[in-house]
Amino acid sequence: MPGQASQGSSICGIEDTFIRGYRQLALETPARRRDVLLRVLDVLLATLFLLLALPLAVPIALIVLATSGRPVLYRGARVGRGGRVFTMLKFRTLRSDAESRLGPFLGEELVRRTEDEFTSIGKWLKATQLDEIPQFINVLRGDMSLVGPRPIRPVFFEELARDLPAYWQRLIVRPGLTGLAQVRRGYETSMAEKLAHDLEWIADRSVRLYLRTVVATGWRVLRQSLRGLVSSGD
Repeated sequence: MPGQASQGSSICGIEDTFIRGYRQLALETPARRRDVLLRVLDVLLATLFLLLALPLAVPIALIVLATSGRPVLYRGARVGRGGRVFTMLKFRTLRSDAESRLGPFLGEELVRRTEDEFTSIGKWLKATQLDEIPQFINVLRGDMSLVGPRPIRPVFFEELARDLPAYWQRLIVRPGLTGLAQVRRGYETSMAEKLAHDLEWIADRSVRLYLRTVVATGWRVLRQSLRGLVSSGD
C-alpha cells in the first residue's frame, strides 16, 4: 500500500540519520549473563499473562470495534534495542489519525491534548492500562521486555538525545511494557526524571528489581481496573 511504503521509507530515513550514530554505541556495550535470564522470564511471563488476559482481550476488542470501528489495534513505530524501529501494538484508545494531530507534542502538553482525542472506551482502557495487553505479543517477538524504558516514537529520539546526552543509553536494553518511571511516577513526569529512572534500571537489571517492578505494576493495574469498573457503574 502507498501509505505503508511511505511509512517504511520514512523509518529507513530515520534509521539512516540520527539512530545510526547511537546504534553502534549501544551494540558495543557489553552484554550481561543476567540479560539471558531476563529474556527467559520475559517469554515465560508474557506467555502466562497473555493467556490469562485472553478472557479480557476478546471482549475489549469487540467493544472497540462496536464503539469506534476499525482498526481495533493501534500500530505505532517505536525505537527499540540497538536503534531498531519496530511496530508497537495496543488496543486503540484514540480517534482515527489522532497521532498525526498529537505528533508535535510531548510531556504535559501531550497529556492535555490527548484528553480530547479519547474514544468512548479509550480513556478507561488507558487509565487501567488494559490497552497494552497486545504488547505481550511484542514481548514474545523480542521487540520489548516486560521491564525497561517505555518505547518512544522515532521522531522524538533525536530531540531528546540532543537535550539529554545520556538518552542514547536507553538503546542498550529492550524497551519495556512497564518500567521504574511508570511504577514510581506518572505520565506527567519530566523526560529528564524518567531518564534517571531508566538509567537506574539499565545499570541494575537485576532479577530482583525486574520481579519487583512486574509485581508493582500488576498490583497497580488491578487497583486501577477495579476503580474504573466502580466509577463506570456510578
